[in-house]
Amino acid sequence: MELNADFTKRVVVHSAQAPWVASPMAGVDRRMLDRIGNEVARATSIVRYAPGSHFSAHTHTCGEEFIVLDGVFQDEHGDYPAGTYVRNPPTSSHTPGAEAGCTIFVKLWQFDPQDRTQFRKDMAAELGSVESGVARAELHRDAREVVSYLVAEAGARLGDQSPGGMEILVLEGSLSDGDDILHPGSWLRLPDGLALQAKAGPEGAKLWMKTGHLPFATAPVV
Repeated sequence: MELNADFTKRVVVHSAQAPWVASPMAGVDRRMLDRIGNEVARATSIVRYAPGSHFSAHTHTCGEEFIVLDGVFQDEHGDYPAGTYVRNPPTSSHTPGAEAGCTIFVKLWQFDPQDRTQFRKDMAAELGSVESGVARAELHRDAREVVSYLVAEAGARLGDQSPGGMEILVLEGSLSDGDDILHPGSWLRLPDGLALQAKAGPEGAKLWMKTGHLPFATAPVV
C-alpha cells in the first residue's frame, strides 16, 4: 500500500474528516496520513484505542514515536497521559493498550537503525520562553531530524525553511498556511525546499513539528 508516498509533494490531510480504518486488533482503529507498506509499514497515523483494547506484544524493528492526543496510553513500562511524547527505538518492545481508551499520533519505521535512545517527555514541561509570540520545546535532535513542540499566540507568525522537509500536526487552535486552514488533527507535510509561512489563528495554536527527516524516507525491509 502507498499513501502520500511522494515526499517531493506538499500534502495536507484534515484527519478529523477521514474515516477510521480497523486494524488487525479489535478495538484499535486508524486514520492513515502516509504509508509505504502493508501491516509492516513506514507509516504516519492517528490511532484510536477503544476502552480495554490492546495490541499484542511486539518489537519495533525500526522504531516508533508517538504523542498521546487524549486519554491515557499504557504499556508495561507505565501510563502516558495526553501531552506525552514517547520514542521507542529499534529493538524496543512492549504490549500497548488503554484501559479507559486513548488516541495517539504515531510514526513507525522512521528511526536511524542504530538509535537506542528511549524516553518519554511531558511536552508542555519542556517549553522555553516566548519569543515573537511563540514558545518552543525541542523534544529530540539527532543527525537526521529535529522534533519540536510549539505554542503560538494568536496571530503569531511561524516561518521555517529547514533543509530536509517538515511535518506539522496541529494539536489545538488553528494555523493557516497558504490557502489552507489547519485545525486540530490537521497534518501538513512540506517537501525539502518549500518553506513554512504560517500564521496562528485567533485562538492561537499548539503543534508538533518534525524537520530534516524526509530525505531518509524509505520502505521497510521485511
